[in-house]
Amino acid sequence: MDQKHYSIEHITGDHEHEPVVNHSGNRPFQSVLSARMERRTVMKGGVGAALASLMGLSALGLAGCSSDDDDDDSGQPGDGGSGGSVSLGFEAVMPSTANEVVVPAGYTATVFLPWGTPITGGYPEFQPDGTNTGAQQEEQVGMHHDGMTFYPIDVKSGGNSSEEGLLVINHEYIDIDALHQNGPTVDAGVRTVTDEVRKEIAAHGVSVCHIKKTDGVWDLVFGSEYNRRITGATEMDIRGPLRGHDKLVTAFSNDATATRGTLNNCSMGPTPWNTYLAAEENWHGYFKNDDTPLPREHARHGIGTGTRYAWETATGGTNGEYERFNATSIEVSADLDYRHEPNTYGYMVEIDPFAPESRPQKRTALGRFGHEGVIFAPATEGEPVVCYSGDDSRFEYIYKFVSAQPYRADTASGDLLDEGTLYVARFNEDGTGDWLALSLDDADFVSAMNAAVGTQVGDIQFDTPFADQGEVLLNTRLAADIMGATPMDRPEWGAVDPNTGEVYFTLTNNTERTEDQVNAANPNADNATGHIIRWSEDGGDYAATSFQWDIFVFAGAVGTETVVDGEAVVTLDESNIFNSPDGLWFDGSGRLWIQTDGSDAAPYQNNMMLAANPETREIKRFFVGPVGCEVTGVTSTPDQTSMFVGIQHPDNWPAGSADGHPRSSAVLVTKDDGGVIGA
Repeated sequence: MDQKHYSIEHITGDHEHEPVVNHSGNRPFQSVLSARMERRTVMKGGVGAALASLMGLSALGLAGCSSDDDDDDSGQPGDGGSGGSVSLGFEAVMPSTANEVVVPAGYTATVFLPWGTPITGGYPEFQPDGTNTGAQQEEQVGMHHDGMTFYPIDVKSGGNSSEEGLLVINHEYIDIDALHQNGPTVDAGVRTVTDEVRKEIAAHGVSVCHIKKTDGVWDLVFGSEYNRRITGATEMDIRGPLRGHDKLVTAFSNDATATRGTLNNCSMGPTPWNTYLAAEENWHGYFKNDDTPLPREHARHGIGTGTRYAWETATGGTNGEYERFNATSIEVSADLDYRHEPNTYGYMVEIDPFAPESRPQKRTALGRFGHEGVIFAPATEGEPVVCYSGDDSRFEYIYKFVSAQPYRADTASGDLLDEGTLYVARFNEDGTGDWLALSLDDADFVSAMNAAVGTQVGDIQFDTPFADQGEVLLNTRLAADIMGATPMDRPEWGAVDPNTGEVYFTLTNNTERTEDQVNAANPNADNATGHIIRWSEDGGDYAATSFQWDIFVFAGAVGTETVVDGEAVVTLDESNIFNSPDGLWFDGSGRLWIQTDGSDAAPYQNNMMLAANPETREIKRFFVGPVGCEVTGVTSTPDQTSMFVGIQHPDNWPAGSADGHPRSSAVLVTKDDGGVIGA
């Protein structure tokens, strides 16, 4: 997702987007023009119409995996679900510029667990002027709420309480000026107040909050053993193929089995065994490396000579607490410095919210890249565990992991994520797709890798093949480049339809895509508004290596059409215009909730959340956030009567915030009659 960065003078780089670091040139425009395209979803209106004209596609359409296809006999998981019974029983709200949360008539929105709420330890009172210390922030809710999940308190024993549970919240990054009383203290690019850096690191990470509803009111359960902070300094274990790998050796962990912290946690994914996976997205910007040339596992992620918050310049701390953000080769060997510290980031981090003493686990088999989040396919007894993840950067990829061992409900754990096959998606021009294995056990991958040796892959000179599977995963992006995966328009959140089994992904935007870089799955040059793609796995098997895809909807202004087989199946109007879809989530009834992180100018105004019927493509705006915010993160109780929505980086909100110190927060949404949200 796009990030508002409140930077100090030392910081360098593009603060509105992750830099484009994929220059592999996969799928050139000539292949798009020459492909035989018999099926197509197109956008009409604005740049979409211009593109359709350019490519001669104005009369073409793609039924793809659309549920409008009455002849579909694919036997998808979840057949027999509610389908057309999905209702959007509320009056759409209009675009808003108000500095408040707007919800439909008959609903109430309440600020809940904002930044700084004390949740553990000594429960230090929040100081609205930014004067809390680093130690106090380690016991308070972090900053910039993002992905979140509600776990019923009795879920481990098969229950589904909607009255009590654990709300787990990611904290993506920080507003460095608002965090401190007078912003950060910097002298000639050097951070001179160590406790400020400690506080910044503590404001990142994850909050586990035990909450309970009493007499209709939700509140934190003070003193609960479950309340917990995981921060950018929490010790964690390395798991999977990269555990013990030479390229993860650091002065902190000479045997490469541990690291400290998780950063830039965007979306997440609840596992079938009721743990929580936090994604590490734009982690590259926290590290610097002055080495020349850069190692390929750093170069492909855009690690450079400047960092976001200059933490590496702070002194004090213990055991390289701040020096670790400098990945330059300073000493004679890796066990004496932190040249490999960035190699311990870029993973999905597993946290067991019901085991507060447990150490988080970095699951390296799921790949190392800019994870936006992860979404699991429904787990089936005796079948592999399957999950999907997007790499949120322009021209990056969508991945799928298939476990080597089958799911067994009575024994399932995160160990299932330590062994398996990681695939990357290729979206073909005819509406089919392929999952390309990134594995040294796969003959096609080995052949492509060997053919690439001695060539330039994007900006990377690929002189030596990957030595082992750990090195493949360490260089997931480069491995995907080599296999010719489809570069996407910032793939972010995913969601699986509980009724049809179709997989949905947001493609937020990509204004860097030129007309000679379009492809069928990303058909708009200068794509400022984004779209949502979906697919069905062949044979209804989530572990399949092929799929059928189409575009669910194009975002845009009034009049933007999504056209299938020559018919406009969606025409946006004032009730549902949106841009830059980001967050994505299915509730238990099959409503698809779409959150935005884009332009807050006219005609869209403040960022928002919409609800969609995936069968009919009806879309209605349900929620608009305050000025300057991103709406991100959504979950609900099992009975769907309490919904929690994330508000990130508001300009000056909520009411009562000290000037210059806005508070990101969750928002509790309820229906005044106590009914199901959205119904």
